[in-house]
Amino acid sequence: MSNVIYLDHAATTPLDPEVLAAMMPYLTDKFGSASTLYSLGREARDAVEQARVSVAQLIGASPEEIYFTSGGTESDNWAVFGVAAANAKKGKHIITSKIEHHAILEPCHWLEKQGYSVTYLPVDSNGFVDPEDVRKNITNETVLVTIMHANNEIGTIEPIEEIGKIAREKGVHFHVDTVQTVGHIPVDVNSLHCDSLAISAHKLYGPKGIGAMYIRKGARVERYMRGGGQENNRRAGTHNVAGIVGLGKAAELAAARMAEEAQKLTRLRDMLIEGIEARIENAKLNGDRIRRLPNNVNFSFEAVEGESMILMLDMNGICVSSGSACTSGSLDPSHVLMALGLKHEQAHGSLRMTLGKDNTEADVERVLEVLPSIVQRLREMSPLYQR
Repeated sequence: MSNVIYLDHAATTPLDPEVLAAMMPYLTDKFGSASTLYSLGREARDAVEQARVSVAQLIGASPEEIYFTSGGTESDNWAVFGVAAANAKKGKHIITSKIEHHAILEPCHWLEKQGYSVTYLPVDSNGFVDPEDVRKNITNETVLVTIMHANNEIGTIEPIEEIGKIAREKGVHFHVDTVQTVGHIPVDVNSLHCDSLAISAHKLYGPKGIGAMYIRKGARVERYMRGGGQENNRRAGTHNVAGIVGLGKAAELAAARMAEEAQKLTRLRDMLIEGIEARIENAKLNGDRIRRLPNNVNFSFEAVEGESMILMLDMNGICVSSGSACTSGSLDPSHVLMALGLKHEQAHGSLRMTLGKDNTEADVERVLEVLPSIVQRLREMSPLYQR
């Protein structure tokens, strides 16, 4: 990795050495199941509960409101299916946005086939959901409003506090996908007025395959995994103790480092944005310029194909993305960029660069040195580019 400039932290982050060190005992000597009564199991259970406290403290929740899952996708699925099932007698209407992660959209599409009605709210050209659109679309049949805190592709931070207040006033369960925000910007469940919230460890320098779900005490959410009585009888399955410990340690580190890291990444982000705009003509910044994640840079380049840029940057030792990592293998244009009003060719010519704690000014300068010539070369090959 020493010669690679990694700029895809929205897809996954490297495992922090301190997180790995915390996990190692539970991958070796302390291998007991947290559900057993003997000392080896009690030791594992204590570690799980300490991690629960650490995650709760990071988001302003109570430890008993934290449930460990396999990651953000499971947590989002659990919110959609679990809230729908628990509130089926009330109604079958869900409100979400057109730019949600597929972990929300796909469960909503499935529920539509089962007779549910889903309202997909539009966004403006910067990716913002209008809170008044939420208010206008809530009916007596609405059981769930689910809007992401910040978009994984364009980095726009949504007005979640306002949306949460509206949902609370209307008595509707409000779920927030905070996979891109927890550990990077302040997240407080009380300020967001949310009833549930999704977290993924590998987005904050923790291990893959572990996440968490916050469920407000008293919120009606049907259990998702059936089997044993783990997680207060709401999520069955033997605990991934090492992963949970890793998430807990990552949460502790994030709480201590977040403010300083956000300040550093915002500076590098703006340096990268300003450099691209100064050196490459017909480059369009996607997402809001101000209310965006500290590490997110997303551009569309006229008459350039995104995958070609990715491959050519990779040849120069720079790792970037064209959008969501979950769909980067698809030939379809980004549903997020299309929702902003971009044309197909603009969406196909997008590049997402997401910075991390180990990136430096030298990394940004290297990108600014390499990217303009790549864009120019590709444009010279393109019949679409008007010089």
